[in-house]
Amino acid sequence: MIPELLEFSALRFAFAEGSLTPTKLVEALLKRIAAYPDKAVFISLVPEETLLAEAAKLEAEGPAGKPLYGIPFVTKDNIDAAGLPTTAACPAFAYMPGQDATTIARLRAAGALLIGKANLDQFATGLNGTRSPYGAPRSVFNAAYVSGGSSSGSAVSVGAGLAAFSLGTDTAGSGRVPAAFNNLIGLKPSIGRLSATGVVPACKSLDCISIFANCAADAMAVLSTAEGYDGADCYSRAPATHILPSAPRLGVLATKDKDFAGDKDAAALYEAALAQALALGWELVEIDYAPFRDIAALLYGGAFVAERTAATRIFMQHHAEDIFPVVRAIIEGGNKFSAVDAFNDIYKVQALRQITSAELAKCDALLLPTAPTIFTVEEMLAEPVKHNSTLGLYTNFVNLLDMAAIALPGGFRPDGMPFGVTFIGPAFSEASLSAYADTLHKALGAGAGRTRAQPQASYEAPAADEVTLVVAGAHLSGMVLNHELTNLGARLIRPALTAPDYKLFALSTTPPKPSLAHMPGFTGSGIAVELWGLSAEAFGRFVAALPAPMGIGRVALEDGSVHPGFLCEAYALESAEDITAHGGWRAFLAIPLRR
Repeated sequence: MIPELLEFSALRFAFAEGSLTPTKLVEALLKRIAAYPDKAVFISLVPEETLLAEAAKLEAEGPAGKPLYGIPFVTKDNIDAAGLPTTAACPAFAYMPGQDATTIARLRAAGALLIGKANLDQFATGLNGTRSPYGAPRSVFNAAYVSGGSSSGSAVSVGAGLAAFSLGTDTAGSGRVPAAFNNLIGLKPSIGRLSATGVVPACKSLDCISIFANCAADAMAVLSTAEGYDGADCYSRAPATHILPSAPRLGVLATKDKDFAGDKDAAALYEAALAQALALGWELVEIDYAPFRDIAALLYGGAFVAERTAATRIFMQHHAEDIFPVVRAIIEGGNKFSAVDAFNDIYKVQALRQITSAELAKCDALLLPTAPTIFTVEEMLAEPVKHNSTLGLYTNFVNLLDMAAIALPGGFRPDGMPFGVTFIGPAFSEASLSAYADTLHKALGAGAGRTRAQPQASYEAPAADEVTLVVAGAHLSGMVLNHELTNLGARLIRPALTAPDYKLFALSTTPPKPSLAHMPGFTGSGIAVELWGLSAEAFGRFVAALPAPMGIGRVALEDGSVHPGFLCEAYALESAEDITAHGGWRAFLAIPLRR
């Protein structure tokens, strides 16, 4: 039996204790997918025999060096995956890619298992999920309501427990609006942080691959695994980190700018999220949203729509009738704009950027509604352009201003439909935004997905002036030497596991001391450790006081991150006892003879 909420930590624990294998997980998921009533979620699935063979190969290789070992995922069908056609939700456009998109290849190399390709608003044009000849995926909470788009099937697959994470794309909010409508985390990274090589473009200068997950920790694990400069993507950028304060000033909507399309319940949920932010000790600062709204309006209402026309121009010349009617009308609309119009709109955005910069200077990040409301499929089909525009009110400006964003569950209306809020910050502030999102997500208690189960993992970004330290023994929380850290002002960031290729030894001292050792080629379940943070000055004092044979090296964790940590000189391990099987120092000390 697999959990309904496919959180990475739960799957890793089950793999480590042997109650689950990637093969068993795949078999169970395929049955769950077959039983799921919404048949519009997927456009194609990896053949069962292929998927089982990939899982078996993964098991034979083991988890060493694979931070996403056995984690099942889905990708939006405008991202290439070898062995499956790329359709962009247009059958006449379909082609068979010769290789994986760069981001897919990186995830597969990290041990993630691709389950299939998800439905979308055709050519990623829309925020609602109804614009596909393959059907309209529905919100996991009520089949009468839209799923959000354009990454419709991607969000539903995670919200319904059919995948542990999924990839979408986000140009105008397509990686955030569906997260709100399916009670998920939706991480929209900075432009170029994830390679777009192998992605069918919508607006090439603005497109981002996005991540849907059940918690911020999982989304950041995917980001850290797949990111990296790609010379084949002309918009690719090397990852960077823009650290924001741990207690932020949050820009929020003034009364005059609070537009919820008449949805009083959504308005109340936004106020509740703001109240919770205040209770967490965060400062709220009202901003003037007008210039952001004006930028958002330009994305579809001005010459920028011509970039969508450019992306499909050649296909349109020969297959106009094969394009979904609403999508065709939007794309054809770009033909009425000239190069002069495009430059004029670029100037308008730049002028508005000056105004928004003044508003952004008042705060560290924005906390906005993800979408004003949610519509039924019937309502959306009756007013496809008007209602779609409403959904993008608080999302469309983000990529035009080169910002990062993360959507999170914000609670439920009395009728059971979900609402979401979004943190928005400067480019490359994903770590800080995710830490905010994780804290508020837990405080609001909306859980994740259709079961509303509470995620267990936590994500906390290091502070700007912190050095991280992996602790494996007597310096663990509550243990005999922990005071040496706390007296230096160190703080516990989170419990963690090492990568699988580490062993733990008990040195032949009195009393015994633990030591981690990196053993390339060894495949274990990881060693239980803690990640601490302390100032650079405190770190230097701590290291200077370490007695031989202990020292500080580089320790890799299961999520792929690498940090300074305790290691031991090789000579001391010759007579040491291998205690790896216990899984950690606490477990070793819990043996009755050791107490």
